[in-house]
Amino acid sequence: MTTGPEPAAPLDRRLAILLAMAMFVLVVDTSFMNVSISAVVADLDTTVSGVQSAIALEALVSAAFILIGSKIGDLAGRKRAYVLGLLAYATGAVAMMLAQSLTAVIIFWAIIGGLGASLLLPSMQSLIHGNFSGGNQVKVYALVGASASIAAAVGPLLGGFITTYLSWRVAFGLEALIIVVVLSGIKLVKDVQYTGDRSIDLVGAGLSAVAMGGIVLGILVWQEGGEAVGALIALGGVALAVLVWWLLRRKRQGKPVLLDPDLFRLPLFRVGVSQQTLQQITLGAAMITLPIFLQMVLEYDAMAAGLSLAPLSLSMFAIALLAGKRAGRRRPADIVLVGFALVVVGVLVLIPVVPRATSGWYLVLPLLVVGSGLGMLVSQLNNYTLSPITEERVSEAAGVNSAAGSFGLSFGLAFAGGVMLAALSLGFTAQADASTVLSPEEQTQVATALEEDAELMSNTALEETLAGQPEDVQDEILRINTEVRPRALQIALLVPLLAGLVGVANGFRMRRLPDPQPNAAVEGASLGG
Repeated sequence: MTTGPEPAAPLDRRLAILLAMAMFVLVVDTSFMNVSISAVVADLDTTVSGVQSAIALEALVSAAFILIGSKIGDLAGRKRAYVLGLLAYATGAVAMMLAQSLTAVIIFWAIIGGLGASLLLPSMQSLIHGNFSGGNQVKVYALVGASASIAAAVGPLLGGFITTYLSWRVAFGLEALIIVVVLSGIKLVKDVQYTGDRSIDLVGAGLSAVAMGGIVLGILVWQEGGEAVGALIALGGVALAVLVWWLLRRKRQGKPVLLDPDLFRLPLFRVGVSQQTLQQITLGAAMITLPIFLQMVLEYDAMAAGLSLAPLSLSMFAIALLAGKRAGRRRPADIVLVGFALVVVGVLVLIPVVPRATSGWYLVLPLLVVGSGLGMLVSQLNNYTLSPITEERVSEAAGVNSAAGSFGLSFGLAFAGGVMLAALSLGFTAQADASTVLSPEEQTQVATALEEDAELMSNTALEETLAGQPEDVQDEILRINTEVRPRALQIALLVPLLAGLVGVANGFRMRRLPDPQPNAAVEGASLGG
């Protein structure tokens, strides 16, 4: 007598919600920092470039170590890696509550928190796969993915509200509280054992960290006025080339590799990863330059800055949901192409608007267009990229995809911020030297002062600093300050514009490739993407 298949276990709703809460914290964290830049600068007596460097460094650490974090989870246990990731994130959140200097933020929030993210993302994917099955697994993947999208959408608003009416420290305190709640249910999580090869490619792991780290750290050092910028970037480039050679050599010898280079022989995966990187460069560039402009030029508080950014985040969320559900028979390549085209159009509109913007209302339309384009990309790229991947390799491929996205985000944050601050510095110096009002001595003093504190000086703060100076000198310095800042933002916006244009060119390449086939194995691979 034959029996039917065993009924699926009932959905553990509490565990599903706790996993979704963990993802919410992971995504909302950077949003809190972006809209709180001016408050953090004031409280810690630091600079905007310093805070921006910390934000970029956090994304960089996550990108540099996510492949290593995935292997640690395989060897030490996925549940243990999940707990360690949560504890590292909680350490960063608590440090933000108590920090009295930028050094503490960099060590505990950017580095330790970034390492936590590199452990948390891959282990969470494996735990969902091992703790749920069938339709329940798909539901939990959808719930956790929706949690990430909601966090991205409401993060600027939530962070702005808490920072303005309470304190930015309270926002991070709430993060720590959510993590405590998540850890309180850790007994519900069943560990998922790894049965594959337990060998470690230590050389490949080191080269991957140096490759991504060298490039982005070089940009961060450049924006801080440090030395050896070219050497750091060259080190990253050389390490990347050596990594490719090393992986190919290990593969030919049949030895364990950090990641399988054959993944990049798959056209859909290769172009999908490149598009994922470009999407995140665009997002990172926008989410560092616009908050700085809103808070330092328009002198908005965190709440007003969050509201001004809402058209970008909310339209991205809404269009991602809509495009994901109603794509129908439209080719994913066509949707991606339109998405990047909308990003380009939105940024092109934004560039001439910036010098004329006296409030966030001027930015609403272009941000809606950019957000809609990014939403189309979010709805398609993860599934497109991972569609040709077999089930036994999907975790590795998803790690590469996440690393590429995190690297793109950190590169966009660092490069756009660095370009903006360099443009400020050069603009201040050129305007001061060309002034017919300022004496040669005053020109030197103004250029030096504004160059050193360019990213912090709002007109209000500048007026306070200039108290006691002759009125014509005050007016001239304020004029220089007012003219140079929007121009610097315009130059920085060339970063997402160029990324979008390359994305459009890649979109035409995608249209020449066959459409991806549905693959159930990739349902959970989009976490954090």
